[in-house]
Amino acid sequence: MEPSPATGGSETTRLVSPRDRGSAGGGLRLKSLFTETSEPLPEEPKPVEMPFHHCHRDPLPQPGLTPERLQAQKQLGAACAVCCVFMAGEVVGGYLAHSLAIMTDAAHLLADVGSMIGSLFSLWLSTRPATRTMTFGWHRSETLGALASVVSLWMVTGILLYLAFIRLLHSDYHIEGGAMLLTASIAVCANLLMAFVLHQAGPPHSHGSRGAEYAPLDEGPGEPLPLGNTSVRAAFVHVLGDLLQSLGVLAASVLIYFKPQYKAADPISTFLFSICALGSTAPTLRDVLRVLMEGSPRSVGFEPVRDTLLSVPGVRATHELHLWSLTLTYHVASAHLAIDSTADPEAVLAEAASQLHSRFGFSSCTLQVERYQPEMAQCLRCREPPQA
Repeated sequence: MEPSPATGGSETTRLVSPRDRGSAGGGLRLKSLFTETSEPLPEEPKPVEMPFHHCHRDPLPQPGLTPERLQAQKQLGAACAVCCVFMAGEVVGGYLAHSLAIMTDAAHLLADVGSMIGSLFSLWLSTRPATRTMTFGWHRSETLGALASVVSLWMVTGILLYLAFIRLLHSDYHIEGGAMLLTASIAVCANLLMAFVLHQAGPPHSHGSRGAEYAPLDEGPGEPLPLGNTSVRAAFVHVLGDLLQSLGVLAASVLIYFKPQYKAADPISTFLFSICALGSTAPTLRDVLRVLMEGSPRSVGFEPVRDTLLSVPGVRATHELHLWSLTLTYHVASAHLAIDSTADPEAVLAEAASQLHSRFGFSSCTLQVERYQPEMAQCLRCREPPQA
């Protein structure tokens, strides 16, 4: 089969005998001819990052963990290692001392280990890119990790509260005061070390977006804790609860060491400080539920965002305004902007997105621009939602 003449760079073939080509053998062979085109093939365009005035306000994110999350990963890993070592020591010490309070503290450390491992996994999972199924990526896994940390503490504390109540009803137990005192002292040092590792010192800072900065999860008088990651904060609060319990256990161990007849201090300290540990998780649980329920960010109000959009030249009205968060520092907004017939839609879109990004630190904004119609004022779906 020999190529037939063709035009335009196409290819055809036909069967030929080897004798026609002066070669040995009686079989037939396939011959191909690739004719070169007169013009080279066009090169595929390479993806480039668009300038700042394009719809994406932030630079192209780099793969892997951000500096804040990388720091959180290191802190959680170091704290998890410390927790494992001292948890094993408390299990041995609690067994030798026959102390429920020591075993309670060890169980809380076990919950700490599980929650920190879950947080490390969620940090790794959150670096995966967005897909057509998970269009926002995996950012919310960080919030789920914090929720798992809180729930695990509540479950373990509930079991230990039950055991403490049983000990208060029955006094048939003996406690070794010396072993309990030594173990409780080591436990306090361990919790102080973990709290130091998990605490992020220094003022809040950002890298190009206010939405990525260290944001406090709890507002109140005084300086807020500058914790930059939900999982780190949940683990930090977890350790603070354990530290309070360890101090209570230490006080009880001193009392039992010098006054063995007051052995009831062991279950009493377990009961009191377990309740304190449960109360310390309430702010974290509240913030996590606010994120999971698609609530507006605590640091961003509905009215200021609406007024900012209305202040953009050419905007007559706004509706379908939605504010929510993927994490406590990743805020998202979407809205419809009704503009005058003489307004430039591209200019309005650019100005509105710039205002939301610069003033409120939204990480993602989706704005729909449409012509203003008088009937929008009476439309039920265009009305603002009532205040909660």
